[in-house]
Amino acid sequence: MHAWLCSDPTGVEALTWTEQPTPAPKAGEVLVEIHAASLNFPDLLMVQNKYQIKPPLPFVPGAEWAGVVQAVGEGVQHLRPGQSVACLSGTGGFATHVIAPAARCMPLPDGFPAVDAAAFIMTYATSHHALMDRAALRAGETVLVLGAAGGVGSAAIQIAKAAGARVIAAASSEEKCNLCLKIGADAVIDYSRQDLREAVKALSEGKGPDVIYDPVGGELAEPAFRSIAWRGRYLVVGFAAGPIPALPLNLPLLKGASIVGVFWGEFAKREPKANAAMMAELAQWYGQGRIKPVIDRTMPMSQLPAAFAHMASRSVMGKLVLVN
Repeated sequence: MHAWLCSDPTGVEALTWTEQPTPAPKAGEVLVEIHAASLNFPDLLMVQNKYQIKPPLPFVPGAEWAGVVQAVGEGVQHLRPGQSVACLSGTGGFATHVIAPAARCMPLPDGFPAVDAAAFIMTYATSHHALMDRAALRAGETVLVLGAAGGVGSAAIQIAKAAGARVIAAASSEEKCNLCLKIGADAVIDYSRQDLREAVKALSEGKGPDVIYDPVGGELAEPAFRSIAWRGRYLVVGFAAGPIPALPLNLPLLKGASIVGVFWGEFAKREPKANAAMMAELAQWYGQGRIKPVIDRTMPMSQLPAAFAHMASRSVMGKLVLVN
């Protein structure tokens, strides 16, 4: 097998494409031949030693992937060789093969291609957990999605629409805004050219959004929060812009609003039954055509450094997927 090995987490340039012996699965594990693996922002942070989870060195990055089971370890009953699966294992995906805990592998129904499956779990689970669980989104409410053309943003648009909400999508270019309209947003804001707060006010008839979905952080956070409706819920999803914002605490007081943290990975660990039910619902929604990952492009696995560079340029719309 081959894998992108990180021995020194100083950045993408330190990764090396390395040949290794193909391992055998131990009890409770499976060996999977990887067909596709998607890039997520935490993958970049991890190889830069900036992520909250720091795997032991050396490690193979790549949190999210899909492929075909090649062998199963002792005690594995629900998976078999030849079965297609997707997994969010945290590491290991940027390779030709991976050993993964069988319990974390999601069996794929027929008609669920590997590229879509590799771009599915993290973004849709994060967005569903955020909107439906943490924000308790109700039909008829208005959702403002920041960074709306990215992976989690595009998933949030689709999930909010599936829940019957009105969606205002905010993105950084006309092209990205057009994508948001294409996948279901009711209105768009190009915050590279428009004042975010004024545009939100106009599009919500002065009321403001009931829910703000923010995977961006940075300088957008405060004007977005100042726009929130009475009893609004501000979802802290991530900080793709870099800086972690500091909000004046008088703002939630004045609006009777909530600042709500979203950490899907910890939710899945602490509440596995609720997470499994959520994933089953998402798989059903995919089968019904209500949600579908937006794929910016696919690239060969051998081009991981170029893929990271493209992601860092902030021009990606949806998800970027590497294929073997």
